[in-house]
Amino acid sequence: MERGPVRVVVIHESLTGNTEKAAEFMVARLAEAGVEAVSCPTTAVDYQALAAADLVIIGSWTDGLFLFGQKPGRAARIAQLPYLTGKQAAVYCTYALETGRTLPKLEELVRGLGANVVGGMAIRRNRLAEGAEEFVDRLLGVVAA
Repeated sequence: MERGPVRVVVIHESLTGNTEKAAEFMVARLAEAGVEAVSCPTTAVDYQALAAADLVIIGSWTDGLFLFGQKPGRAARIAQLPYLTGKQAAVYCTYALETGRTLPKLEELVRGLGANVVGGMAIRRNRLAEGAEEFVDRLLGVVAA
């Protein structure tokens, strides 16, 4: 049986716009690779695209003090996302100076929604395009498998 195109949804929680820009770079890179992809904020999830997605990418900004206490920004919004049981997911966080345990905390949140987390990456805010491209290139092998 022939399989349809791979579909990806990138859900982001953004404060200053960096995490959203990273999501847009990811969608553009995925489209270049022939993958159907959409981006949406945590406050306006595209439920139809989410239901059809082969991979869900969830991103957040790094909240907390500069050297300690880092965590996913507005984690409660991420925790309120629909259950992702049976879905493959990947996570990313954007940051300025240090991520601390932001990425592992984000992975834990997404696992709590029932997803199988297959990867994650921290993307520095002054390297959004490069980081997003590198992350997508890593994930393409996972979603194509």
